[in-house]
Amino acid sequence: MDDDNDQDNPTEDDYYTFLNIPKNATPDEISNAYRRQSRLYHPDKHTDPLLKKEAEILFNRTKKAYEVLRDPHKRAIYDSVGIRGLEIEGWEIVQRTKTPQEIREEYERLAREIEESRLQLHTNPKGSITVNVNATDLFNRYDNDYDDSRDLLSCIEVSGMSFTQSIEAPLTLRDTVTMYGELGTQNGTGSGSINVSARRLVSSKGWMELDVGAGNGPTVSVKGFRTLTRRLFCDGAMILQFTSREIRPGIIGTLAMQLDKNTVGYLTYRAGIQSAMTTMIVRDTSRSYTAFSIHLGILQSFVSLNYTYKMEEKQMKLRGSIKAGTFGALVEYGAEKKVSRHSSLAAAVRVGLPTGVTLRLKLNRASQTYTFSIHLSDEILPAPVFYATVIPLITWTIVKKVVIDPVVREREERKKEKQKEMNKTRTMEKQKEAKIATELMKATVSRIRAEEEAKKGLIITKALYGRFVYPQEERSGSEEHLHRDEVIDVTIPLQCLVKDSRLVLHDASKSQLPGFYDPCVEEEKQLLVQYLFRTQTHECIIKDNAPLRIPLSSHLVNTT
Repeated sequence: MDDDNDQDNPTEDDYYTFLNIPKNATPDEISNAYRRQSRLYHPDKHTDPLLKKEAEILFNRTKKAYEVLRDPHKRAIYDSVGIRGLEIEGWEIVQRTKTPQEIREEYERLAREIEESRLQLHTNPKGSITVNVNATDLFNRYDNDYDDSRDLLSCIEVSGMSFTQSIEAPLTLRDTVTMYGELGTQNGTGSGSINVSARRLVSSKGWMELDVGAGNGPTVSVKGFRTLTRRLFCDGAMILQFTSREIRPGIIGTLAMQLDKNTVGYLTYRAGIQSAMTTMIVRDTSRSYTAFSIHLGILQSFVSLNYTYKMEEKQMKLRGSIKAGTFGALVEYGAEKKVSRHSSLAAAVRVGLPTGVTLRLKLNRASQTYTFSIHLSDEILPAPVFYATVIPLITWTIVKKVVIDPVVREREERKKEKQKEMNKTRTMEKQKEAKIATELMKATVSRIRAEEEAKKGLIITKALYGRFVYPQEERSGSEEHLHRDEVIDVTIPLQCLVKDSRLVLHDASKSQLPGFYDPCVEEEKQLLVQYLFRTQTHECIIKDNAPLRIPLSSHLVNTT
């Protein structure tokens, strides 16, 4: 099973929230917020050596936020692409007179160059293995061939195998070279081929590709794709196949039209090698996939209908298809189940004339595909159809219960423990920083509170932040519904933000405010504030990202 190793990026510091200003703050508002906050954390304001050292950390963070937001150039970069834009190399060539849009385009250009360098160091290998198994003796035993001594394994033989492998090497963001090959054997006869293709992205509307191959004679082809209009696009290929006797040319062209949001129509013409014409309509939605096609060719003609029902909530797909033509007819049904992030299992039963009954099992794991095609019967018999349908279901149920479910549970537990540990480390750092900030605020808060009490202004009596259940009818004082491990006291930090009997918080996560931290990462949080204004009790609860302006008369608590 796959073990998801996603690295969770820590949340970037929000400079606006840290200074408690809106994202459209004016230069004066930024300067005023900086002066006010730097007075709290400036090392020269503290005589205690320990506090002085701790204040220096927060002062530097305040200074960093101010330096970014006061500079229109840096602020445009920060607003467009975040802190990562300020850290990327190459910004020295960006003119300060550029607009935010031009800055974002410049960032994307530099990011593409970095991505291009990274791509040059990687390849994208893909491969598949197909095994053809002949198991017709299990169900088609003639009397004159019947032998009691034959066991189950002797009735099964591998009739053929094929291997395909490709390596994709991006040279630039526009140029890609791919080498791919195939090796196979069927009933003792082997064959193989190897190809090298070079593709260039000509523009955002099209690409060209040159493909050279060797196997059953050399082949050369030129392929291309082009978007003609918003709803019309085409692709085509010219092929030359060299044999010992002749040069066989071929042309393939497809014209496609977007009929509506979910439906595309295709018309394909093939001349020279296996001449044919195909028309197909494909409808792909979030819940289903339907494809209807008509194929008219020299070797064979047919009509087919494919339908897939997508069960996203169960990560499963149910498939069915009908195909009939000059070769005969067949019906296929099956299912595909995603068993992990990078792996899926599929099983399908094909019943047809004159092909008989075949069971196909497929495992997709990352970029590798493993297929087992088991031919059960040359005729349509009830027994092989029944066993081909039931055996995979029973096997899947047993494997899921015995192997997959325990592995998935173990993986999820490991992932949760890893995430918990990562969150714990970051939370401890932020908790320490919040504790330091609160300690540095105490002297200022005492002064603010005294001023507010003197004029009967805004006094924060209690403020709690985190995840808790606090029903309306129980706000009179009961706190038994609070999740103590997921709630922090932020009374002092909020009182420190009071100015002229007003407190304004903007629409951003409150965990970024000085003196705050996130006590329950990835959980919904709230802010509970109890305060006095004109000696009257007020109370409110807001969601984490909601703005807050107090005092408000609607927050008044009826004490009668």
